[in-house]
Amino acid sequence: MAKIIKLDPINVEVAIQTNDNLLSGLLSKDLQVMKECGGRGMCATCHVYITQGMESLSPLNRREQRTLEVITTSNKFSRLACQARVLGEGVVVELPSGLYISAVDNIEDLIGRRAEDNILHPITGAVLVEAGKLITRSMISQLQDTQVEAKDFLAKTREA
Repeated sequence: MAKIIKLDPINVEVAIQTNDNLLSGLLSKDLQVMKECGGRGMCATCHVYITQGMESLSPLNRREQRTLEVITTSNKFSRLACQARVLGEGVVVELPSGLYISAVDNIEDLIGRRAEDNILHPITGAVLVEAGKLITRSMISQLQDTQVEAKDFLAKTREA
């Protein structure tokens, strides 16, 4: 039986089958939610905040807990959408603001522009470039290094 969850701040409702994860509902609405680790609970790209209804979700598992501990924007309302299964009604999900660096196709094109959203690290969720800041060539080299580090880390987790 489907459960209805609400997505903030876009004020959209999504039906998710009981025991399906939140990620399936987010992806069904074509939201910019990524799953860099393939939904294994190893990255920050599906990190969300639960503003209501935490008790209507499956409990945290060890892997999710460990991953949330390294996400710099994590708090007591944080969950990984790939790991949180919907068990009941009343869940309200808030998506963190920002764009993960792994979602940027050609980061060289960003030089000289202002970041429209925060640019986030795909493993830790740390803000690499704040929204509104001018993106410089030195920032781009740091972003490229971060992108390579994240791809290497995620490739190793897929092999394990």
